[in-house]
Amino acid sequence: MRPGRPLLAEVRPPRWRIVPDGPREAEGSPYPKASLLLRAGARAVDVGVAWGLWVLLGQAGNLAALLFILLADGMLEGQSVGKRIFGVKVMHLPTRSAARHRDSVIRNAPLGLVMLFGMLPSPIGGVAFGAGLLVIGGVEAWRAVRDPLGQRRGDHWAQTQVVDAKEVAGATVAERRQAAAAQQPQRMLFAARRRSGGLRRRQRCASR
Repeated sequence: MRPGRPLLAEVRPPRWRIVPDGPREAEGSPYPKASLLLRAGARAVDVGVAWGLWVLLGQAGNLAALLFILLADGMLEGQSVGKRIFGVKVMHLPTRSAARHRDSVIRNAPLGLVMLFGMLPSPIGGVAFGAGLLVIGGVEAWRAVRDPLGQRRGDHWAQTQVVDAKEVAGATVAERRQAAAAQQPQRMLFAARRRSGGLRRRQRCASR
């Protein structure tokens, strides 16, 4: 072994600790499970709106219906048209704020996939749509029924929960912006430390 070479056991530990970029994932939920009947009614209204877009807009109706299903839960502060009518709301659990369009797209991705199957050329599209609705829709519905919080697979991906709107009256997207703002000083401090560390390393390399 050459003199002056550090042993493997003497390798220094990392100097910087990475600061989380956002709120920590929530453990559990403070909200009770929403009525499945209200959720089913809200979904029926939303599907009806999507079907109307599909029929009325011709060739553009397919895309319009798909975008509506994906984005619906972020349109009215965590409520789609159906959810506003039936008094339920989608909440983003880590920030305790109303779901945004990003959350809506993630939680409705399984249903959007079923709609994509229906856009395939006939007759494959009809068969794929029926199979997707039976399998994916069935699994999502079963999870909503069995889960203690009523969360289906899409909700777990998006970290969301459908709740009674009266339970979260006043919760808006603004609360999430405040939570993100609270993290900004930590992110700026970490970035400054990282730049300072990089500068010191360059100085040491230049002095060798």
